[in-house]
Amino acid sequence: MDDTGQDVSVPAPLLSLETLRQARDMPWKASNEIRRWLIAPMAWWRLRGLHAGAGWRCYGLPIIQRHRQSEIRVGRRLALRSSAASNPLGPNRPVIISTRRPGASITIGDDFGMTGGSLVCDERIRIGDRVWVGANAIIADSDFHPLDPEKRRAHPLAANTAPVTIEDDVFIGMNALILKGVTVGTGSVVAAGCVVARDVPPGSVVAGNPARVVREV
Repeated sequence: MDDTGQDVSVPAPLLSLETLRQARDMPWKASNEIRRWLIAPMAWWRLRGLHAGAGWRCYGLPIIQRHRQSEIRVGRRLALRSSAASNPLGPNRPVIISTRRPGASITIGDDFGMTGGSLVCDERIRIGDRVWVGANAIIADSDFHPLDPEKRRAHPLAANTAPVTIEDDVFIGMNALILKGVTVGTGSVVAAGCVVARDVPPGSVVAGNPARVVREV
């Protein structure tokens, strides 16, 4: 526990047996693990603003923006890839996790992985266990700005919000956009480049803009 009252757990070990096996055929993976360990003190400092479980991994430094009157809770074995070398898809920027209003809440389960992209929360984002988010995807529970021009001029940040829920075992493809008020059901797949504006049934694959169910998993 640090002096802000937040839980700060230890990172994952430097080199696991599986990583050593991979390094035999893919030496860049070993390089990534060594760089991860070298930046671990700086990553720990960045993660001080949230409750993170044990075994976290940061490949490159994420950006954490937590409103002082909000909460971010993350389970065990968090993996955030913020450097271009950490994934062959080449994330074009760091992972950003942001709560922007008092009372905002981000809750993430165990074994969450994200490459580049953003989680932006004004109200509530809840993510289950074993959710993977592909390169440069964005999940946001807000319109960011009012849609009505007069309201936008008078109160530029007074946007509509609605909670987002991503249930267990969901895979979200690269460059996808999950909009406010959406629930993505257990075991679903969101294809690359999707714009998801309505609920996704459990066990389905959605694709397109706007996203539509194309088949079952």
